[in-house]
Amino acid sequence: MARRLVIFASEDVGNADPSALGLAVSAHQAVEKIGMPEARIPLAQVATYLACAPKSNAAYLALGAAIADLDGQGPLPVPLHLRNAPTRLMKDLGYGEDYVYAHDAEDGFVAAENLPEGLAGRRYYEPKPTGAEAEIGERLRAWRARRDAER
Repeated sequence: MARRLVIFASEDVGNADPSALGLAVSAHQAVEKIGMPEARIPLAQVATYLACAPKSNAAYLALGAAIADLDGQGPLPVPLHLRNAPTRLMKDLGYGEDYVYAHDAEDGFVAAENLPEGLAGRRYYEPKPTGAEAEIGERLRAWRARRDAER
């Protein structure tokens, strides 16, 4: 039951309530540490929490779409600007060229295309307007608008 609650927290609640996963993992650890019958109490707590939490499977759906692309196209080359260049040859080949460190950018956002050429422009994660994921969706819309304006 504890294992299933961890999956439920991630698959069904997801980013609509990101704290749900931590609570489920804590309950799982409680089961391992204290055992039954007392472990039924944290299990009941997390089960009721998850039942009442906002739900989103957007991250799960994004994973499925990414896996489908991988299955359909196979592994694609990493864009040159994302490749590490520890040697002079790699630098000469353009590895790491034009890379922008997100932590140095405004709002930690960089408008670069970071997907392989065959997947350029593909979107996987589409947040739902539920719980905490609504805020994530607003942030992504703003970043996407900035990216489109910069192109």
